[in-house]
Amino acid sequence: MSFATSRRTRLIEGIDSRVPVPAQSSNDAETLTEIYDSDTYGLNAMRETLPSHCYKKIREVIASGQPLDSTIADMVANGMKEWAIKRGATHYTHWFQPLNGLVAEKHDAFVSIFPGDDRLLLEFSGLQLIKGEPDASSFPSGGLRSTWEARGYTVWDATSPAFIRKDENGATLCIPTAFCSWTGEALDQKTPLLRSMERVSEESCKTLSTIFKENYKNVSPTLGIEQVCEFFLIDRHFYLSRPDLISCGRTLIGAKPPKGQELEDHYFGTMNSRIVACIQDVEWQMWKLGMPLKTRHNEVAPGQYEVAPIFERANVASDHNMILMDVLKATAIRHGLVCLLHEKPFDGVNGSGKHNNYSLATNTGSNLLEPGTTPAQNARFICFLTAIIRAVDLHADLLRASVANTGNEHRLGANEAPPAIISIY
Repeated sequence: MSFATSRRTRLIEGIDSRVPVPAQSSNDAETLTEIYDSDTYGLNAMRETLPSHCYKKIREVIASGQPLDSTIADMVANGMKEWAIKRGATHYTHWFQPLNGLVAEKHDAFVSIFPGDDRLLLEFSGLQLIKGEPDASSFPSGGLRSTWEARGYTVWDATSPAFIRKDENGATLCIPTAFCSWTGEALDQKTPLLRSMERVSEESCKTLSTIFKENYKNVSPTLGIEQVCEFFLIDRHFYLSRPDLISCGRTLIGAKPPKGQELEDHYFGTMNSRIVACIQDVEWQMWKLGMPLKTRHNEVAPGQYEVAPIFERANVASDHNMILMDVLKATAIRHGLVCLLHEKPFDGVNGSGKHNNYSLATNTGSNLLEPGTTPAQNARFICFLTAIIRAVDLHADLLRASVANTGNEHRLGANEAPPAIISIY
């Protein structure tokens, strides 16, 4: 028996004898209704912690995107700080998405020194809430300018709730922000999204008013990421025995398994109890963070799984997707597993993707892409549908380029995505 074979045999024997780690979360539906959204500083938390006039104003800001008054900002910051401290937070961070496919954080403590007697104070001002100034020179965008000009600025996205991230070492208040340069260039993934959402709202409201004589305050793109996360879960011992997985997140060499996905018997199959425990812990963490996860199931490839949420406002759905990937990776380790999020980690089987179910909703909750029972007579539906078809036809190259990263473009011979040509059918 070769060294590699004997090592694999020992790994399998160890995995077979391992006792699954039980889920740390409750499985009680009544408890779920109590804890949902409990770790986010959204409208419910604001209603409880802010004066009524301040709550009314910040709600208008969130709904319409109008500028936030500095006096109101100070009250919101103080309420947010007190709420976070009660949940164990000692630090806050402007949480943003630079151009590296990850999220970035710089933690600052809620502390300052009282002038004159060195007393420690817990403070968090409206200015600290609204704006941050992290160094941007070492992000992928840093090389576009001279080092001394590469300053970056984070700006609070009030429409995406702040949240608490907890681990065994404590808790941190995370404030979703956009990241841009002094002159306004986008240095992240969120700024273009927010700008496009604003433009879509303006043009949609103009169309509704001009053609259909319907007046709305705003129109928001909504997003239901059907496969918000397809991912592989593999035993950590197998992962640590593969330097290619450790270094690249995908396999580079190796023989195909005797049985892959040919019979498609893993798809929607009965979920392993060890996997259920891991995903259940993920679900409860995300429910506390206000993400409405709805579905979990086995995916096509062996060892591949999926979770999916109910639709949300597009920028909130995008933020939740980034949080979910972090939670998946951390939770998998606690269960003796490793979560692989690479698009094409294994040869000959399905890769992992995210299908975006997109729509447009008015501020009153009306879905502009709802066909109704008589879609042929639904002029508003036909108008917006044809506008989207026309936009895809004109900008198919841009849409395709936007998802053309190294992982997506890696072709391994299974049911690959994305397609080479963007089409509508």
